[in-house]
Amino acid sequence: IAFQLHARHNETIAPKLLPVGSKGRHASGWWGMLALVVTEAALFAYLLFSYFYIASQAHGPWPPDGRPSLLLAVTNTIILIIGSLTIRYGERGIQQGSRGRLMTGLLVTLVLGVVFLGLQVLEWHNKSFSLTSGVYGSLYFTITGFHMAHVLIGLVMIAVLALWTSFDYFGAQRHAAVSIGAIYWHFVTVVWLAVFATFYVAPYLG
Repeated sequence: IAFQLHARHNETIAPKLLPVGSKGRHASGWWGMLALVVTEAALFAYLLFSYFYIASQAHGPWPPDGRPSLLLAVTNTIILIIGSLTIRYGERGIQQGSRGRLMTGLLVTLVLGVVFLGLQVLEWHNKSFSLTSGVYGSLYFTITGFHMAHVLIGLVMIAVLALWTSFDYFGAQRHAAVSIGAIYWHFVTVVWLAVFATFYVAPYLG
């Protein structure tokens, strides 16, 4: 009886630890994000296929206004690549138990994403064509706009992760949400590389 009372007393005063939950590839959210990425990648593949198909059928120069300027597009490409590196830096940090590294990585990625959107809006403004000026304009603004929407969603996701980090939600044993968010941001970067190659590199290759 004394032993049972002592055990119950220890259970009463012992700290109750929160469950770690699933992590890495065992997390249900990881598989959900992977399914989302595959679905969205297919949509971008269809859009880019449409671009190349219509370009192959075009009569006259393509793009109609000549080769595009690379300045802003190259800058944005570098920005997104750095953003993928910084969010990876934060992810590696929290895997090692460093919330400071995670917060730094998230905030820098967030700033870079906002700069990307600003430069892309400036790129749109500098174009001599519009969404309704022709088939090339429709393709350009539809595809780049679709990508910008994904960047915006990614920024909201990163902002939420940064907020949760400030509330001390993550640690070395609990960071699945960070890894899931990083997957999405890497996807945004890879898609932009495909868009950049299509609209900015391909015209210079003939």
